[in-house]
Amino acid sequence: MRRRIFLGGLSSGTVAWQLISGRLSAWAQMPPRIFRLGQLGNSPLAETLTRDITLPELARLGFVEGRNLVFDARVGEPSAMTKIASDLLTTRPDAIVTIGPAALAATAASSHTVPIVNFGADPINLGLAESYARPGRNVTGVVILANELEAKRLSVLHDLVPGRRRVAALFLQTGNAGSEPAVRNAAASLGIEVLAFTVAAPSDYPAAFAAMQAQAAQALIIGAAPEFHRDAKLLASLALEARLPTVCEWADMARAGCLIGYGPSRVALRKRIADQIARIFRGAVPGEIPIERPTLFEFALNRGIARSLGIDVPASLLASADEVFE
Repeated sequence: MRRRIFLGGLSSGTVAWQLISGRLSAWAQMPPRIFRLGQLGNSPLAETLTRDITLPELARLGFVEGRNLVFDARVGEPSAMTKIASDLLTTRPDAIVTIGPAALAATAASSHTVPIVNFGADPINLGLAESYARPGRNVTGVVILANELEAKRLSVLHDLVPGRRRVAALFLQTGNAGSEPAVRNAAASLGIEVLAFTVAAPSDYPAAFAAMQAQAAQALIIGAAPEFHRDAKLLASLALEARLPTVCEWADMARAGCLIGYGPSRVALRKRIADQIARIFRGAVPGEIPIERPTLFEFALNRGIARSLGIDVPASLLASADEVFE
């Protein structure tokens, strides 16, 4: 009798193990979850930078395009961003990367629930986050400290051309509203007169530079804006034609023809948003992921442009530059 019970128990255990094994096998054969990452920016360059820097870092963190990640980048001018953001949301993304204030504002207005990882603009200034440490809503990301760095850029430009006291400042109509006050405050402490010019589109650039020349501008600071980075070569060409030594917001803009490029390390910030995206994919709430500020900065000089403008670059500035372009 006991033998029968033992054998019966063995038979039941075998059946149970077969059931468990079957379930494990089925789970093993289930396809991995596919995560969808959207992006809204103002130029194809934004997609290129994401593919070159952010996606490889995401892959290192376990989210690989073509395996368990779908990346969908959209591009548009500020006036079209609301429509594009709405269209992007129909794809049901797990998170959206926004590049610049127009993209951030349009996406945040279109959804209060989809996680937004912003690059550049300050969500606090736009009323979309409560603090850097605890954003509190559906927006996190990295900021580039545009207003604070405008003052630093003007100071670096002044160090290179201290005798030029009438400085033009170019701003984007839909850009950061705090840029002009930041430049004016910095200029006042340096004894510099600021001539402000605002543009809405690239078609406005020639007229703005003609006005700078008409008002006898002696140098130029180009405000922080994704559109100006996109148009760096065109703006640098117009500045050279107008004989204006120019400081721009990213180091790589010196390669495009600005005399000076000064700003945060783009690579470092791009990698940080990859980490934030990965955390969201793993279940973190964006409102609890701190908004990060830059800690690494890059300074570049274009010595070829300096020579074209008849400017001698002090050895001290050359020594402090991270990169010098000829």
